[in-house]
Amino acid sequence: MTTDLWSLVWTALLALLMPTVYVVGRMQTPGGMEWALGNRAQPFAVPQWAARAERAHANLVENLGPFIILVLAAHVSGKANGWTAVGAQVFFWSRVAHAIVYTAGMIGVRTAVFFVGTIGELLILMQLFR
Repeated sequence: MTTDLWSLVWTALLALLMPTVYVVGRMQTPGGMEWALGNRAQPFAVPQWAARAERAHANLVENLGPFIILVLAAHVSGKANGWTAVGAQVFFWSRVAHAIVYTAGMIGVRTAVFFVGTIGELLILMQLFR
């Protein structure tokens, strides 16, 4: 399997594992277990770090679709190369960093790391048009 595809797999694994971070925050909050097992009709107040972790996860899920399309389009079209591999790795590692800095509440760093991931996607996109 290519580096691009492995980066895609690792990014999917990251998306699958990220909820464990904010679930810990919910479970540490009084009433969290009852809320999680209930109908969730009312919002539940969690620690700020847990809410940020949940938003970081949602952001990854929103950005996963375009990343999947770019990696698979490069792979299927035969345009996957060293640059697409670098782009996929940049995207993956920036998303790991994004999850960490978003959860930690590092506002300026979070935005910068997000755009680094976008650069990774643009590297793949440029190879599709060459």
